[in-house]
Amino acid sequence: MKRLANWATKLGAGVGALCLVSCASTSTNMTITKQPFGQADAKPVELYTLRNSKGAEARIMNYGGIVQYLSVPDRNGKFDDVVLGYDNVDGYIKVTPYFGALIGRYGNRIGGAKFTLEGKTYTLATNNGPNSLHGGLKGFDKVVWNVVKATGNTLELQYTSKDGEEGFPGNLNVTALYTLTEDNALRVDFKAATDKATVVNLTQHSYFNLAGQGKGDILGHEVYINSDKTTPVDKELITTGAYASVEGTPFHFRKPTAIGARIDDPDQQLQYGPGYDHNWVINKPAGQLGLQARVHDPKTGRFLEVWSDQPGLQFYAGNFLDGTITGKGGVVYQKRTGFCMEPQHYPDSPNKPNFPSVVLRPGQTYKNTIIYKFSVK
Repeated sequence: MKRLANWATKLGAGVGALCLVSCASTSTNMTITKQPFGQADAKPVELYTLRNSKGAEARIMNYGGIVQYLSVPDRNGKFDDVVLGYDNVDGYIKVTPYFGALIGRYGNRIGGAKFTLEGKTYTLATNNGPNSLHGGLKGFDKVVWNVVKATGNTLELQYTSKDGEEGFPGNLNVTALYTLTEDNALRVDFKAATDKATVVNLTQHSYFNLAGQGKGDILGHEVYINSDKTTPVDKELITTGAYASVEGTPFHFRKPTAIGARIDDPDQQLQYGPGYDHNWVINKPAGQLGLQARVHDPKTGRFLEVWSDQPGLQFYAGNFLDGTITGKGGVVYQKRTGFCMEPQHYPDSPNKPNFPSVVLRPGQTYKNTIIYKFSVK
């Protein structure tokens, strides 16, 4: 997503041979395999492959929890990789707009890179002009996670974010459980606990193209979003604290509408993007798992449903892809060749007391479920 000011520059190594990780669960008779994928921070990076009995496949790194590859069928049964990314870890380390990554400690922006909690002001790392974006200079997307479990169709990752990391308070213990289900859904279940009051907002940042990565733009994809209002932003894409109805605006996706139908509308909010890069307020009770969005590619018949228990959804249309990134298979990623659907709390919630709280205290457990379910028609 978005305007990036700081990227890591360390390089990793190449790809090695496949090796068996675990025996399959009895329900799917599948195995997880892993392969060396380079290095980051002088630690080995490995790529884990999850499969189901239908032929779907997801490859996930322990670096950043990145979904590097996700193959699902079209209406004719043809499988394609539907996520943008790189062929090796070096690309993700050198230059990446958060392709496929787990995002934290705070997904999206915190205005002025500051917030006050229990009477104390915390100053964060700035990496988006004067603001903090996606956890700062070295967020959860740029660290090597510990592999807790790799069995059946699941991969469990763990990371401890230390007190003061990127300016955030508290030692935060995070787990992310990836599951590739038998109905072609990729599910991630987050849990987190802290020893000191802090703020938490975790999400997943895959860039999707339902025609297949590298197969044109996503402007013809049709989007439905289960929302009646958004949280407007200023020119730096920081939420104002207000809510705005989608009625009569280019943000109305209660009826399926092509992404490209109104993306260049002169609406001021769209001009700030430029294009879709905003948070929608989802119509469902807080904490309840529900449908957030549905995306359809008419050409291939692929559908993507986004389910979550989070109150908001950031829909980003790849506005800052600009042809300077060469991704998988040597494909050059042009503007709007991938979209993100990021279930989350609202941007800049630590500074907006009228937004749902993102505060986590000792003794509490943060939970967040995100499901990307694929089907065809």
